[in-house]
Amino acid sequence: MNMQVNENVVIVKNKAFLAKAEAFRKPLLHRDIAAKSIVEVVADEQAIHGWKVRDVAPISELGRVLLGQGDSVILDFGEHVVGFPSLALVPVGSPPDAPLYLKFTFGEMPVEVAEPFTNYDGWLSKSWLQEEYYHIDILPRDLTLTRRYSFRYLKIDVIDSSPKYKVALQHVKIKTVSSADRAMLKVAPDTSDFFQALDRVSVKTLADCMQDVFEDGPKRDRRLWLGDLYLQAQTNYETFDNRDLVKRCLYLFAGLTDADGRVAANLFIEPEPIPDDTYLVDYALYFATTLHDYYEATRDLETLTELWPVALNQIRFAQQLLDANYLAVEQPYWWAFVDWNEALTKQASVQGLLIFTLKQAISLAEILDSDEKSWLSDLLEKVTFAAKKYLWDPSQKLFVSGPEKQIAWHSQIWMVMAGVLPDEEARDLLRRTAEYSPEIGLTTPFAYHFLVAAWLKVGDKEAAKQVLVGYWGDMLHQGADTFWELFKPDDLSFSPYGSHLINSYCHAWSCTPAYFIRKYHL
Repeated sequence: MNMQVNENVVIVKNKAFLAKAEAFRKPLLHRDIAAKSIVEVVADEQAIHGWKVRDVAPISELGRVLLGQGDSVILDFGEHVVGFPSLALVPVGSPPDAPLYLKFTFGEMPVEVAEPFTNYDGWLSKSWLQEEYYHIDILPRDLTLTRRYSFRYLKIDVIDSSPKYKVALQHVKIKTVSSADRAMLKVAPDTSDFFQALDRVSVKTLADCMQDVFEDGPKRDRRLWLGDLYLQAQTNYETFDNRDLVKRCLYLFAGLTDADGRVAANLFIEPEPIPDDTYLVDYALYFATTLHDYYEATRDLETLTELWPVALNQIRFAQQLLDANYLAVEQPYWWAFVDWNEALTKQASVQGLLIFTLKQAISLAEILDSDEKSWLSDLLEKVTFAAKKYLWDPSQKLFVSGPEKQIAWHSQIWMVMAGVLPDEEARDLLRRTAEYSPEIGLTTPFAYHFLVAAWLKVGDKEAAKQVLVGYWGDMLHQGADTFWELFKPDDLSFSPYGSHLINSYCHAWSCTPAYFIRKYHL
């Protein structure tokens, strides 16, 4: 091991773990996909973000489209793609007497090729907006872009050239990249056409996020986040079953802890793995839950044994945030994620997740015959007692959170996931919450995943299916060909970043309908 001091934290590098992670790194798989049609984007108040796509001509007509100064063309690839675009440019007319100056704009959604990025006013860096400028001095030219892009729609603008010539495009295609092997995809269960569509889009979402690691989103942030990994791994076992990729990601996190043994919430992967200086208690606990699921899927005792101490350290991290009554203490906003909602008090959610994690850790301790089982069992008893004593409001028959005793969907969901109440009472709790309709609601597919999981935990498949139909199904109706990072049906332009232009429209934590459909035969 060696240590590296970053600006805010000391990183302890476990070279053996990092070497194992590198050993499970595999070459990415490639496919060539050509643009499918020429389209235009037109205003439509009924469409999400106010824009829809309309076909203009088949792609066979592309060679007849001549582009000069101020001209543009929009191409539809027919599906979401991730990789390296290329095109062939041929001059038409007089010999080119000035460079060709092109602008490429890539859109996962129509709005991204409809609204100029100069309108962007969000707080995330606008460098995530997908556009690229090229000067081309010599024509004809086969041009391959060296930056990886994530998109369905490509807009090509000729900013300038010369009045003496135009250019034609002989082909436009992309070399896609993914670690998802389509040949290994498990057969989906026989279900309705609608659920088959949900499954297909979910699988596509996961595949496009499976890169050198399980990325959270191929457009943005292109990182390995622990919360996303937990959900991706679950869906992966039911679809592509790329166990080595899960194992690689676990060893990367374990190989880059801080001096207290905490795993970072996310890792940057290139040019070498580097942990972010963000430590979220719920994401840390997802290391232990992901390890639990990995063992359940693989029975890989060697990996479980090696990574068990790291999992325990994440529980110790959470334990440090408990008060004398073994109740999680609400911290400044960015101490846990849970969901994108600044109004959410996260105490009860974290308490429930800790109970949930402890139960899984105890099952692993039994497998390993670990001396830590006694400590874990004692802690489980105390945090469960605290949840029932301090967070249950008997008058409202709902769980509350924080000093202001906030009632939120998230709190009820995580207490159900934790098994704090018997199944029948937990089922009544979810139904009562739906009737109560808390002001603090769910905003992301990440949070909605656990609502579906909670309904399934209490044995109500129909309620779980209705969430899939009403939430992910609404995304389908809005035109999603991969599922999105953020979606509020009552606020279609919702973005915690200040602009829907920067949102990710292929995002890992939204891939889980395929997990539910396949595992629970929905």
